[in-house]
Amino acid sequence: MPSRSTRPVAASAIDKHVYKVFPNDMNAHQTVFGGMIMAKCDRLALVVAERHSGHVCVTAAVDSIHFRAPAKGNDTLLFSLALNRSWGSSMEIGARVEAENSYTGESRHILSAFFTFVALDENDKPVDVPAVEPETDDQKRRFNNAEIRREGRLETRRKLSERH
Repeated sequence: MPSRSTRPVAASAIDKHVYKVFPNDMNAHQTVFGGMIMAKCDRLALVVAERHSGHVCVTAAVDSIHFRAPAKGNDTLLFSLALNRSWGSSMEIGARVEAENSYTGESRHILSAFFTFVALDENDKPVDVPAVEPETDDQKRRFNNAEIRREGRLETRRKLSERH
């Protein structure tokens, strides 16, 4: 069996994509609507998955969404996403969102999440994607942690299927 090609994390990563918060982005609590942030993360994670795989991709799972702090009116959101690891046709993309005060430059970490995407061929069947090549210590840590999260997702799926 031939080995899969590899691609570095940097080839598909998005670093500090800017989104300016406006009044229509607010919820009843006058903080930024979390669903809007999650949708933006999903769209950007799709870009990372498609850049890495070279194929149309679909969201297979979203897990470990952690809202760490609220974003407020007049904040600028900074979205950073990178491929953590790939397995066959699936890929885990990590997302980090910061809220920045554009006037002071002060920023705070507001959200972390993990998205799993599957690459599809022209017949909508899963297709193998390149392996990811972590280069930095942080990328290597995320690569290793992705396998732990995957094992947890697969174990949860196995346990839930046994209950039916």
